[in-house]
Amino acid sequence: MLSVAPDLRRWGMTRPTFAELLAMPGVVEDSVLRGRLGFMAYHGGGLEGTTDVIASRAAEVAGASYYGVVHPPDWGLHLPSTRIDPDDSPRMAAFLDAVDVVITIHGYGRRPLLRSLLLGGRNRELAAHIAAHLRPALPAYVVVDDLDRIPTELRGIHERNPVNRPVHAGVQVELPPRVRGAGPLWWDWEGDLVPHTEALIGALARAAATYRHPASGVDQLGAAIDA
Repeated sequence: MLSVAPDLRRWGMTRPTFAELLAMPGVVEDSVLRGRLGFMAYHGGGLEGTTDVIASRAAEVAGASYYGVVHPPDWGLHLPSTRIDPDDSPRMAAFLDAVDVVITIHGYGRRPLLRSLLLGGRNRELAAHIAAHLRPALPAYVVVDDLDRIPTELRGIHERNPVNRPVHAGVQVELPPRVRGAGPLWWDWEGDLVPHTEALIGALARAAATYRHPASGVDQLGAAIDA
């Protein structure tokens, strides 16, 4: 099915702001404040499929905070991360004020990288920590936490990217379609989330629940889960 871009002319705009995007019909913003570590997925729903589900479920399991934006099915308007401005959203601003570090979930698709999970963002200690949890949980995938091996436009290191706005910044997790339950491997799957997605959520939750920022030694969650 073809993706559907909204007719921006109806709103008298050609390059919408984040605030204008949030006001469009069918776009839903959500947040839950828990611990000082948070998960985000602001390209969720019909834009980067399953990313909001992965972020919200990992946050719930880990006792972490969550912020997400869910787009209607087959949505075709992609607002770049550098234009996702917390000044346009009181809910996002409150979330970013409540967390010290964040894990942002994105989806991407590139044929040479169909098995690659890319860990960008400015918090490289957290990236290595997440990678250590993802590799044993998802052995069929390549987990890349070396920024030099990540395409420039997927590194998530711009200062205006929301993943880098908390005091200790964060990690941008870019997920290919297969691990999100899309593609021919799962054409006859009849359950809820596919096994790879379930394993991903569990590994992300364990990484979040066990992370301690090296500068403070403080548990970012104040909660733990069974390993």
